[in-house]
Amino acid sequence: MKAVILAAGYATRLYPLTENLPKPLLKIGESTILGRLIKDIEAIDGIDEIIVVTNHKFAKIFEDWAAEKKKTIQKKINVLDDGSTSNDNRLGAVCDLLLAIDKCSIDDDIMVLAADNILDFSLKGFVDFFHDKKASCIMCHYEPEIAKLQRTGVVELTSDKKVLQMQEKPENPVSHWAVPPFYIYSQKDLPLIKTAIDGGCGFDAPGNLAHYLVDKTEVYAWEMPGHRFDIGSLNSYEEAKKLFK
Repeated sequence: MKAVILAAGYATRLYPLTENLPKPLLKIGESTILGRLIKDIEAIDGIDEIIVVTNHKFAKIFEDWAAEKKKTIQKKINVLDDGSTSNDNRLGAVCDLLLAIDKCSIDDDIMVLAADNILDFSLKGFVDFFHDKKASCIMCHYEPEIAKLQRTGVVELTSDKKVLQMQEKPENPVSHWAVPPFYIYSQKDLPLIKTAIDGGCGFDAPGNLAHYLVDKTEVYAWEMPGHRFDIGSLNSYEEAKKLFK
């Protein structure tokens, strides 16, 4: 399995902190946002390569970071520059994933992760769930507030957690199951993924691909056993530093 970490955003809402430093490398306690994610991935058997997709502005910073990380972890780390230089010409999350599949010649199962979230649980359970279902998988969590469901992806599930349908920022959510930006795509679904854009899949948000695949292949949802902390603003970053110091 390959782990593709999407880290090509510009995080303008965190300026001035992220004007010259990518958000995933902001310090949280004794580590960074991305460092915490990498530490968990390093402990999961079966993941043999970590691919970090970034933009041209921050590529050198990530390359230096990866060179340092390679001294302490055994898994292979690649940094891929998507060539974009600003929000105006960014490729979008789905196109960044397709770039990684092409440039790194991926022909394997793929875990796709947002680089700006902190989890208080291990991804190992997600990988185990994927191997049990033998199908592409997404994460989900119960969200009681309708207003929050209207700002995220929402899925309708069967009793065994098969996804029946997925909505993106719905006015009338079909359930209280919200979808965070963490996915595992099966090798057998690679042909669908490679042709997704031509098939009309949206490309900006990582959830666009999951939404597209739900109507074309079996997808299951793993319920998060803990919480995730999305760092999207200066206030949320300060909160995260207090929580995870």
